[in-house]
Amino acid sequence: MSETVGPSSSGAGRHRWAIAPLLIFAAIAALFAFALTSGDPSKLPSALIGRPVPQTVFPPLEGLTDKGQPVPGFAATDLARGRVSVVNFWASWCVPCIEEHPLLIALRERSGVEIYGVNYKDQPEAGRRFLGRYGNPFTAVGVDRAGRNAIEWGVYGMPETFVIDGQGRIAYKHVGPISKESLEKTLLPAIAAAQKTAQK
Repeated sequence: MSETVGPSSSGAGRHRWAIAPLLIFAAIAALFAFALTSGDPSKLPSALIGRPVPQTVFPPLEGLTDKGQPVPGFAATDLARGRVSVVNFWASWCVPCIEEHPLLIALRERSGVEIYGVNYKDQPEAGRRFLGRYGNPFTAVGVDRAGRNAIEWGVYGMPETFVIDGQGRIAYKHVGPISKESLEKTLLPAIAAAQKTAQK
């Protein structure tokens, strides 16, 4: 004798299947929220560590000059010339970028490395005004107007800083603004470690 499933039973089953995707989505969202709001965001992992920098080109920031000469943009090939360098993604509208800027200047003075700046989703006049007001620690300043290159680099948000070894590989990634503590405890040691590796 076969058993007939009543409408209430089948309706309950369909209801359970309908809310399952919502429960899964809520669980994933909760995990991401926890990851972003707890701990140190600078310790977020990057799949690019140890790999060559993405093959990207950053055109120069229009109208930016230094001692009467145009400041150039840069490309991935400029980061593979046997010297350790740093790449910093920043924007004039980014408040943490303003806070970290004096530390970028200190980083260049203390480490002696070349720092390449990427002006992200900004207007040229705003980028120039920012550097005119706060100083220009960059050897070259490229732009990423549409933000596509930042995606290639795995950038989460502004600012972010990368240490690049002499072969053009990403040796270290710092997410968020540089602080006095992170300058001393992570960035300068990461640069020193990359320089030792480059000398071998």
